[in-house]
Amino acid sequence: MTSIPSQPNLHHESPDIAETIRSTLDALSEPLQILYQDDVLVAIHKPAGMLVHRSFLDKHETVFVLQQLRNQLGRHVFPLHRLDRPTSGLLWFALDADTARLMQQGEPWRKYYLALVRGHMTQAMGLDYPLQEQLDAIADKKARDDKAPQAAQTAIWPVAHTELPFATGRYASARFSVLLLQAITGRKHQLRRHLAHLRHPIIGDTSHGDNKLNRAFRDFTTLQGLLLHAYHTQLRHPYTGEWLSVTAPLPWLTALTTLGFSTSDQDAQHDIHHTLGHALKPDALPQLSWRYDE
Repeated sequence: MTSIPSQPNLHHESPDIAETIRSTLDALSEPLQILYQDDVLVAIHKPAGMLVHRSFLDKHETVFVLQQLRNQLGRHVFPLHRLDRPTSGLLWFALDADTARLMQQGEPWRKYYLALVRGHMTQAMGLDYPLQEQLDAIADKKARDDKAPQAAQTAIWPVAHTELPFATGRYASARFSVLLLQAITGRKHQLRRHLAHLRHPIIGDTSHGDNKLNRAFRDFTTLQGLLLHAYHTQLRHPYTGEWLSVTAPLPWLTALTTLGFSTSDQDAQHDIHHTLGHALKPDALPQLSWRYDE
């Protein structure tokens, strides 16, 4: 749905920085939301801005998912995958080392994300675009920097789009889309880099995105940070063989209505569920039109 709100219901002034920091710290100090738990697995909703574990590059940080979840459950937990600090959403842990090993050796997971990006994307597609391994100057200083690009594939389904009345460059308004993304491979910053390659960078991405548009969007709305959310995961249970399907609620769902992506929160949720249902079909990937870039 496309609409241009003439009287947006969002603040046009950037929120006070100190208040934003206080709000973020308050959110990170709350108990983690558990979305699934059994005797061997647990899935939580990671807040945006929270590190998964201690990092050599973030020595000053004191709040981590790993430590907080361990304290919350009163037992050791073992992360099964990574999620970038600015990304919110589903994060899975094993509750013992044997289960962690089995999960790493098991069938590939199906991971789906929601992202708000620049421009209108109206056609589903797949992107096959190899990515050079990204190395950190400090943490990876001993790693080889002459490796060939790694295979990387992302599936993309448009969910909704809108147009907002603020100027960006020579245009009097700005266009945006909400996309459902499936990370078929798991390269570092793959979704952010693939969307930037397609000239549809994720809003709030300061490393690969459009920082001028990021600032304009931040000033026009109340949304802060990287608008990328780990929304849904399907994985096979390591002991029962059952397929588990777990969803993490979208933190910025209400903003989609306010910004004109949909007429109500219910309609926005329906659009997301409808798109996800299509993406989960067995023949969803073969039916996509794939773009192969080098």
